[in-house]
Amino acid sequence: MESWNVLLASHVIAALFVLAIGPVQILRRRRDRIHRTMGHLWVAAMYYVCFSSFWIVSDGHFSWLHGLSAFTIVTVTLGLISAIRRNIPAHRGNMIGSYIGIAAAFSFAVSAPGRAIPRLLAEDLPTALYVAALVALSVAVIFISLRRGEGRRTRDAGRKADQHTAAASPAGTAAGSK
Repeated sequence: MESWNVLLASHVIAALFVLAIGPVQILRRRRDRIHRTMGHLWVAAMYYVCFSSFWIVSDGHFSWLHGLSAFTIVTVTLGLISAIRRNIPAHRGNMIGSYIGIAAAFSFAVSAPGRAIPRLLAEDLPTALYVAALVALSVAVIFISLRRGEGRRTRDAGRKADQHTAAASPAGTAAGSK
């Protein structure tokens, strides 16, 4: 039976973060700068969840979840390499598979009696809901911030293009010489 400590709490928060970002990444139609930035955050959190799991053991033994962590490290890495190589079908398959794996691991961690999360849900539900709400809020803030930044970037690029076009046009030079 695990006791709560900084490693376990950060592992759970990172896993919740990964679970919250996953549907945004999978269901969004556009594959733009927002997708890449959210993807970098997702990959970093996935690696943290997987690597930190090796220091979270029950009774000094690894479980099948540690095997899933090792496998997920491989699939996330392959998905990242596939994205870099522009092999989108392989990227999509590895990342969706990794997401399904962490969702299965989370389902087990929540439903298995004697583990820390079911105890927290039974003993202190308000804290569990508070943490889940904070994670969901942080994902929403990141996504909205990226969308607002994308809008500004598009508007600024449009203004620069308009200024460049006006300065380069013959009418602009003729008006300037009068």
